[in-house]
Amino acid sequence: MLLKKEYETVRRRTEQICAPLKTEDYVVQPVVDVSPPKWHLGHTTWFFETFILIPNAKDYTVFDPQYNYVFNSYYESVGARVIRTNRGNLSRPAVEDIMRYRKHVDAAMIAFLETTALTAELQALFTLGLNHEEQHQELLYTDIKYILGHNPLFPAYDPSRKDISPVNNPSGSWLNMEAGIYDIGFTGEGFCFDNELGRHKVYLNDYAISNTLVTNTEYLDFIQAGGYQDFRYWHAEGWDWVKTNQAGSPMYWYNIEGQWMHYTWQGLQPLMPDAPVAHISYYEAAAYAAWKGCRLPTEFEWEAAAPLLSWGLRWEWTESAYLPYPGFAKAPGAIGEYNGKFMISQMVLRGGSEVTSPNHSRITYRNFFHPSLRWQFTGIRLAR
Repeated sequence: MLLKKEYETVRRRTEQICAPLKTEDYVVQPVVDVSPPKWHLGHTTWFFETFILIPNAKDYTVFDPQYNYVFNSYYESVGARVIRTNRGNLSRPAVEDIMRYRKHVDAAMIAFLETTALTAELQALFTLGLNHEEQHQELLYTDIKYILGHNPLFPAYDPSRKDISPVNNPSGSWLNMEAGIYDIGFTGEGFCFDNELGRHKVYLNDYAISNTLVTNTEYLDFIQAGGYQDFRYWHAEGWDWVKTNQAGSPMYWYNIEGQWMHYTWQGLQPLMPDAPVAHISYYEAAAYAAWKGCRLPTEFEWEAAAPLLSWGLRWEWTESAYLPYPGFAKAPGAIGEYNGKFMISQMVLRGGSEVTSPNHSRITYRNFFHPSLRWQFTGIRLAR
């Protein structure tokens, strides 16, 4: 049964991501943007219990009534919830309790899928649940890296896991795009999020976009040229961010006795020169582009050029604010809270990353973060 197989595959991968962790790693929340791994395990389970099983599965028994309060993330219409900053204080429920919760819900979901013919509406909700969990799989990777990468011992997550160090095209290779009208937004069959809908036309002037991502070596040139000390390259808000945070390099970079190191899945390692730079804020991406006499592409320029580019190693900052497409409308109920209410004060990223779940990337995918954030695998592609 296809739905059952899809469900089991997604759920199994989430637990595989957590397999290298020690029990203590599951509880840590160093900063507000990072959630404890065990919370991700519980929240993705809560989604299926709350939106599919409770309203649709006859005789389903809720695992624990308190879990709605513990694992609700931001859905105001579903009830009260633990404040995001307090997720790290949840020493209980224990990891073993959450794993039992997952087994309880999984068993009920499998039985439900085996005995129920899903309506189109329920099928769409089920597919959203799978894609929601795949989003959290990527968050698990990035949150785990933050947790271990800020441990003073820099422990390895998985010594056998290799970081990406691709062979890039020659620096300075550009794709020239002609001025014209381009179609933007999702079309066709398959799943997409509601923020991708509203396919529409945009006019773009002539522009050029880099065939490659900015590498660690190229970004190191910016650092050594005093880029973090020269306000001319920075937005005013970005310059304030530099001074407030005493920023001087990407997240996870450390200059130790004159040698640049960075934290990787194998622990602290020498900087890989040809790998695409990662863990960059929008402020840093824009400043680097200005230093190079370039700019970041808009999300529309990125999408128009993407079929001709190699992408998917880093989430790529764009010059576009996260706003609704023409005709966007929030769905009724809790599902309408998924994307629409975040369309303010954030920038769009396009592409994907080395930790994006399989088959979860597409050209029209619109990721979004506040410009100061860099714990995700964010990088830089230049335009001019």
